[in-house]
Amino acid sequence: MRDAGATRRRLLEAATAEFAAHGIAGARVDRIAAAARSNKAQMYGFFGSKDGLFDAVLAEHFELIVDAAPLDGADLPGYAVALYDAYLAHPEVVRLATWSRLERHPVGDLFADGVDHGAPKVAVVAAAQRDGHVDPALDPGDVLSLVVGMATTWSPASILLAAGPDEAAAVHDRRREALAAAVRRAVTTGS
Repeated sequence: MRDAGATRRRLLEAATAEFAAHGIAGARVDRIAAAARSNKAQMYGFFGSKDGLFDAVLAEHFELIVDAAPLDGADLPGYAVALYDAYLAHPEVVRLATWSRLERHPVGDLFADGVDHGAPKVAVVAAAQRDGHVDPALDPGDVLSLVVGMATTWSPASILLAAGPDEAAAVHDRRREALAAAVRRAVTTGS
């Protein structure tokens, strides 16, 4: 008897690649099943539908999407750079989040589960404002969105230029420095 856990794992891995490349609407269950060395019946048995499979893929990558880097309110430039590196190392996570935004949740929270996933990070930013590290005139939720948005400047969701891991280290270093400087100037108090 085959290992159901291994089959499920292969389906999730194949679906991650397929959804990241083609989105929900463009993904094909035949390609997912073939890449996983499985079949559609098994896929539907585990996940119920293509949408159910996407939900499982997104849930599996949830922590990496939400917690791609640790947030230190006293070092938002460092947080932005850590996000840059996380997005460079895991471009599929940005692609999955982007497809979810485009095809499912064009406004509001990325995850439609009724949980405010940004609340803990917003609280960290608010504390950094009280401690004098972040401009208190800015809404802490807006600060978090700005910093994350700036960090995605060269991600697969970029409109102008997406970074790749095979680019020269000097290019990545230059971008990290520019990102840190921009975040510092935009939202910190310089203290």
